[in-house]
Amino acid sequence: MNGIEFQDVTKRYGSDASAPLAVKGISFAVPEGTLTTILGPSGCGKTTTLRMIAGLESPTSGRILIAGRDVTNRGPAERDVGMMFQSYALFPHMSVLDNVAYGLRMSGIPRVQASERARQSLANVGLVGLEARAPSELSGGQQQRVALARALVLEPAVLLFDEPLSNLDARLRREMREEIRALQQRLRLTVAYVTHDQSEALAVSDQIIVMDHGVIAQRGTPEELYERPATEFVAGFMGEAMLFDATVDAGGAVRLGPLQLSPRAAVAKGPAKVAVRPEAWLIQPADDSPLVGTVRKSAYLGSVREYLVDTELGPLFVVSRDLSIRSEPGERVGLGLGLHGVSVVPTGGPAGQRHE
Repeated sequence: MNGIEFQDVTKRYGSDASAPLAVKGISFAVPEGTLTTILGPSGCGKTTTLRMIAGLESPTSGRILIAGRDVTNRGPAERDVGMMFQSYALFPHMSVLDNVAYGLRMSGIPRVQASERARQSLANVGLVGLEARAPSELSGGQQQRVALARALVLEPAVLLFDEPLSNLDARLRREMREEIRALQQRLRLTVAYVTHDQSEALAVSDQIIVMDHGVIAQRGTPEELYERPATEFVAGFMGEAMLFDATVDAGGAVRLGPLQLSPRAAVAKGPAKVAVRPEAWLIQPADDSPLVGTVRKSAYLGSVREYLVDTELGPLFVVSRDLSIRSEPGERVGLGLGLHGVSVVPTGGPAGQRHE
């Protein structure tokens, strides 16, 4: 069964028929017990989509189903949905335990039973022993866990996350995304997760939906979107891929400047675009490579080295994990391409073209 299903859903703000659509006839499903991330830049329609799942916005047309029930015209309280907001929205005058038990108490659950369920929910997110503290006495990561426990304690059919990690530093973001993913898999939660952070989406998702200007640009597994982007927009948005003009010959080989590539899938003869991610470039001796460039910048980042290399293809951003190679500004280097991080993408079509 699908936990969430959108059937040709549109959303226009206001009653004027000429007003632009924020969401333009999208259809997708989130299978029960899986996590789907809705990803895209600001203004793409991802937050509007999440709010329609929650019942905080009503679609202009189309149908929304949750656990097989049509909830298109139902309010938030009738949808069996929990939502975790970016701001956490904890009550500062309540203890951690009372914050988590609040929704249960408002549902008429007796205090003793609500407190017991709240303690179990706090244990699920690793907060045993902090029940009596105020939110102000907790770190940002701990406050996040309280908000997560409060959403989980209601045992909703669907759990929604709206940019949940944006207020945390880099280390805490990594830790919390791992915890959210582990908890989702252990409890088999159905989750819709909104973010603009590509690495976050890749780390937590069973399915990623990339939105652009109110439509679905592409959907699929993290590997499919990263390795086989269907549009130039998706190729550029998923990571830091650079797009290059290329040609495909009659034999199916792709010519990218002096380089020749063998695509993993058949490509029609003619012009093409090649998306190359920074980690796909391989630094090698200049004498052994058809593509030669001059290092303009070099930076050591601990686990990788970053380079900016001027070539006949233009300036290339290169990320090398081979720390045994150290190239300095002014040095000539050769560049080859690895097997991963290189994609041939279709040319033409408007931005936001649908590929489903």
